[in-house]
Amino acid sequence: MPDYVPHLKLTHEGALKMLAAGIAKAQAMGQPQCITIVDDGGHLLAFVRMDGARVLSIDSSRKKAMSAASGRTPTGQMAAANELKLALATDGKVTNLLGGVPVIVDGHTIGAVGVGSGTGEQDLEVAQAAIAALEGARAF
Repeated sequence: MPDYVPHLKLTHEGALKMLAAGIAKAQAMGQPQCITIVDDGGHLLAFVRMDGARVLSIDSSRKKAMSAASGRTPTGQMAAANELKLALATDGKVTNLLGGVPVIVDGHTIGAVGVGSGTGEQDLEVAQAAIAALEGARAF
């Protein structure tokens, strides 16, 4: 077994491209959003709180992004019975609220986007628009 493997990485330019696409989608919807882009380890690459977006959504958008990156799956798909257990086990760092989507390229999770301030469906729609801006990224 090799001592290392090649690794795809979401660049800051890719994160900014995603951020711009998410902002454009939120503006088209008329719903200001908090949008967080993280790398595969859940570390912040880009963030915006649009004018009019809820202040409390700053944290929820980041937790959604971190949850999608670490779980390598969109948030909102976990069984409801496990939500409280997961929140308690991670000291509230992981969430199952809609709006967190991993960025997957060639089968590898290279980051995630988390969106908050609208309804869960609006958040998810903005997250999907952000991912669609990256060439080769898989959409959910």
